[in-house]
Amino acid sequence: MKIPVGSSRGFRLAVVSLFLMFGSARVVVCQSATSNNVAATPDVAVGPQYDATHVYVTPEDFDRFVTSLVATFGGTTSKQVVITVTPTPSSTLAQVISTPVGVFSVLGFKTPIPYPFGAERTGYLVTDMDVAVRAARVAGAHVLVSTFADPIGRDTIIQFPGGVNTQLYVHNTPPAYKSLETIPENRVYVSLDDADAFVRSFLAFSQGKVVSDDEHAPGVEIGRPQDSYRRVRIESKFGKMTVLVTDGHLPYPYGREITGYEVDNLADTLKKAGSAGVQILVAPYETNERQAAIVQFPGGYIAEIHSEVKK
Repeated sequence: MKIPVGSSRGFRLAVVSLFLMFGSARVVVCQSATSNNVAATPDVAVGPQYDATHVYVTPEDFDRFVTSLVATFGGTTSKQVVITVTPTPSSTLAQVISTPVGVFSVLGFKTPIPYPFGAERTGYLVTDMDVAVRAARVAGAHVLVSTFADPIGRDTIIQFPGGVNTQLYVHNTPPAYKSLETIPENRVYVSLDDADAFVRSFLAFSQGKVVSDDEHAPGVEIGRPQDSYRRVRIESKFGKMTVLVTDGHLPYPYGREITGYEVDNLADTLKKAGSAGVQILVAPYETNERQAAIVQFPGGYIAEIHSEVKK
């Protein structure tokens, strides 16, 4: 069942959701559309191999997490250092883990974590910080943390509609990372009210494109196999993004995973992960697109891991 919605100024606004009860099964039906007709901002992206997921762990869990991560995905580690990565006084262990499936910026704060650090999900390398900040504002994002200097460059934190916090950064000496074997996906959970505003804003900022917008994606992907939900997949020079539009009725641990990692063989990867102390929170399941599971690494980091279904 669908409920028609109106249109305004060339694109449809609003999201209509209908919740029906049939015994124990809840069916989520929503209708919305996202216009791709948005004003693009300057191209400031560099590449997905420079986009690091931020992982916060305690200093006590730091080494154990890094060891389990490399055992699961392979890769190399930078030298572990103690630095200040915030504009106000703080101290953290820091290490960059480069794996074939994505880059991790691991932080283990020795001091209390200044607000709003710890809530940002990803760090995007940009070509020019000042241009990127202006572009973010034009695209409808807000600057939460004004640009500040860190030991190797400059940073800022922006917030897209829907409360999605993202770090932007530049290095004084531009980095040169090799390309990834697979591109991780930024997994963004947004509300029915904020979905279209978030998508329009991110498309304008990233100069990306919607590769799919499924209003009836299988609910098993959010732990509700009897339901359906809206899923938007976006690709840009920043990498991949999956926008999961829900009513917020999410069983644990859905919504806690902020990145999905594509591997060649899910079963083999989960076996390596288990040997490294990684806990499987959601057992492997399959849809027409992928086999996937959700895991928790030592130290508490939760991630989705998937293999694409060969067609």
